[in-house]
Amino acid sequence: MKNILLPTDFSENSWNAIRYILELYKAESCTFHLLNTYTPVIPNSRFMASSLQPSIIDAGSKETSTRELGNILKRIQKTFKNKNHSFKIKSSFSLLIDEIKNIIETESIDLIVTGTKGASGINEVFLGSNTVRIIKAIRNCPVLTIPREFNYKEPQEVVFATDFKRYYSTSELQPLIDLAKSFKATIRIVYVQNQIKALSEIQQFNLNMLRKYFGKIDHYVHTVSELNSVSKTLEVFADELDIHLLAMLNYQHSYMERITREPVVKQVAFHTQVPLLVIPELGMNAPARTSKEKEFQVVK
Repeated sequence: MKNILLPTDFSENSWNAIRYILELYKAESCTFHLLNTYTPVIPNSRFMASSLQPSIIDAGSKETSTRELGNILKRIQKTFKNKNHSFKIKSSFSLLIDEIKNIIETESIDLIVTGTKGASGINEVFLGSNTVRIIKAIRNCPVLTIPREFNYKEPQEVVFATDFKRYYSTSELQPLIDLAKSFKATIRIVYVQNQIKALSEIQQFNLNMLRKYFGKIDHYVHTVSELNSVSKTLEVFADELDIHLLAMLNYQHSYMERITREPVVKQVAFHTQVPLLVIPELGMNAPARTSKEKEFQVVK
């Protein structure tokens, strides 16, 4: 039984993400946790603020949040009739990240799914401010982001973007492996290089380990030259090969970190044209490495 968290702000972006994940896991038993966090509307007038009790200020937000969550649940039940799926709703007077961290622990969440929405600023153009905050703050649960206008496609072609400079544990790659096995998908390991040169001994070792982990899953290695930016390169690659999902590990100096730090002008083109699976590094929670693996470990 999978536990999947669906933060929602009641927008069509978040509805599209809900619709996508319900289709993706239609054959699996899942509990979906619909979450909305809210903060009270603070009156502008100092007179009003002093005359209203905190419970009264809070009541309107709570009522709206609960009502809209109920409407989403009705919309799901009307659109998707699936006996494999059950739902829980939670309206919380809390900061979004704080509540997500709490639910991950109390409900053993396996995946967070969110819609993307462009706004202003560097990170917001790339994914949307809430999504960026979730990816940066949550280090113990994968995050799947769904583009605003992406129509569901069964993920038959999946890109895993990496520079081979970091050793990946099987535990870190498990969400990607499970997804590929479920849909008999092809994994395309993409290495973006900004200058032509052979892989180092460490990079070759990490590539060999990836091949070992993916085992009988159909997988291919692609080395592509960087086109102005990592994001633009991946966008072109995904478009040319009709990729259905892009996966990246999130750690220091990773492609994921590099993309979120790119200038706005470079990020606009990418803007997550396909669903993006961001897998956090496990760090100290990762299983112990063998002596051979430690020998090739990259010192940060």
